[in-house]
Amino acid sequence: MQHLFTSSGGGALAERMGIEITEATAERVVGTMPVEGNTQPYGLLHGGASCVLAETLGSVGAVLHGQTVDRPFAVGVDINATHHKAARSGLVTGIAVPVHRGRAVATYEVVIEDEGGDRVCTARITCLLRGA
Repeated sequence: MQHLFTSSGGGALAERMGIEITEATAERVVGTMPVEGNTQPYGLLHGGASCVLAETLGSVGAVLHGQTVDRPFAVGVDINATHHKAARSGLVTGIAVPVHRGRAVATYEVVIEDEGGDRVCTARITCLLRGA
């Protein structure tokens, strides 16, 4: 699955952000992203970077689920994020779990934590599932 997000086909941004997927099933997707290089002017993890991580992980889950219903292409149609705490350094880890997995739509909740286990962000990504 990592090759899907580091090839020219759709993962240039995830690669540029330093996102690494460490676990991937339709039931749970885990990935990390460095804070360094993904900050806003105050040196804090950029909220948009958290959204990129969340959308990447949720999309991986949606693709894996989509393969089980003969709709292996996932396109994000909605994302929202609540930023709880600033991260200044190290890695953040996101864990995506399904909220809904249907034939046409999949929704994942993504919790992003810092290295101390504190919640940095909670996001929800909904993907439209498309066939070949």
